[in-house]
Order: sequence, then C-alpha cells, then structure tokens
Amino acid sequence: MKKRIITISREFGSGGHSIGKIVAETLGIGFYDQELLEKIAEETGFSKEFIEEAAEYSTAKNSLLFNLVMNRSLHGRMEPFPADTIYFAQTKIIKSLAEKESCVIVGRCSDYILRDNSDCIHVFIYSDRENRAKRILERYGESDKPIQKRITDKDERRKIYYSHYTDRPWGIPQNYDLCLNSDALGEEVCVNIITEVFKK
Repeated sequence: MKKRIITISREFGSGGHSIGKIVAETLGIGFYDQELLEKIAEETGFSKEFIEEAAEYSTAKNSLLFNLVMNRSLHGRMEPFPADTIYFAQTKIIKSLAEKESCVIVGRCSDYILRDNSDCIHVFIYSDRENRAKRILERYGESDKPIQKRITDKDERRKIYYSHYTDRPWGIPQNYDLCLNSDALGEEVCVNIITEVFKK
C-alpha cells in the first residue's frame, strides 16, 4: 500500500523537527508539530502552555506540577486526569488527520496511535549528545540548567510519558520502520531517505 503518513519520533536536539518539516515541504504534504497543540487546545479548552507542561510532567510524580495535573479529585468529585483528557484528544486528532490527508506528524505518541495503519512510515531520529547539545544551544539558547542535564531530563520525560500511554519502551528499533542517525547521515540524507521510502 502506498504510504500516506510519516510519524517522526526523536531524541531531544536530534533535528527531528527540522527533518520532518523539510520532508513535508519536499513532498508537499501537511506538517504537524506545534500545530497539533493548537488543535488539542481547541478540543480540550486547555492552553497550549498547559498541554506542553502536562506532556512533559504528567508522570513526574515527585513534581508539584504532577499533583496539579494528575489530581483526579476536584471538589470531592472524581474527574479524568487532565493529562488523560489531553492524550485522548490528541489520539482523536491524530487519527482524524491520518484519515483526511497525507502528512508528517512529529511526536505525541503518533507512532503508537497509528501503529495499525498500514499506510504509515514510523521514523525515529537520534544522534550523539555532543551534536544534540550544539543544536539545542543554537535553537533555544543557554538556560540556568547545564546543557547535558537538559538533554537527560527531556529524554527521560519523553520516555516516561511514552511508556505511560503506550506500555512499551520509547526509542527502541522494533517500534519503527526507520531509525536514522542525523549526525552520521546528515539531515539532508535523512530527508532523502524518508522521502524515497514514502514515494515507493
């Protein structure tokens, strides 16, 4: 079956967002990364900032935000976790996009959500920590937290979030059709490989 959807999972700072965007532009199809947040915000009524934080910290059980996001008891009533509400909304939106159009979808467990779709290519982008650090500093700049700590924390949150909602490990080759090292290959080659597989 001809491929219509590309999902891109990535290590923080590996260039997955940039690669996905160029792939979408090259193929002339839709691109959804931050754009998904807007759709989820419309669906749930939560702000984009809250949605991002819920995804990052929803399972960080020692954090204050975990208690705020995951607390089911509101005025004595049992309510769904806000993080669960967000996940259910993003699942609905991602499946809807996959039905309506060819597109590239970055992150948000899209590889798992569309795991049964035979017209999908699931891609994982990774690279070494030195080059990831360089990309992060170029894109986001310095912060109070050391760069290697930022990388470790971000990847750990993604692993926890992914395993929490998919019940499978994040970043293992068995979850994907392509695993590409963006440093060894270069972003241009990664783009070329993904677009060629998509066209077959």
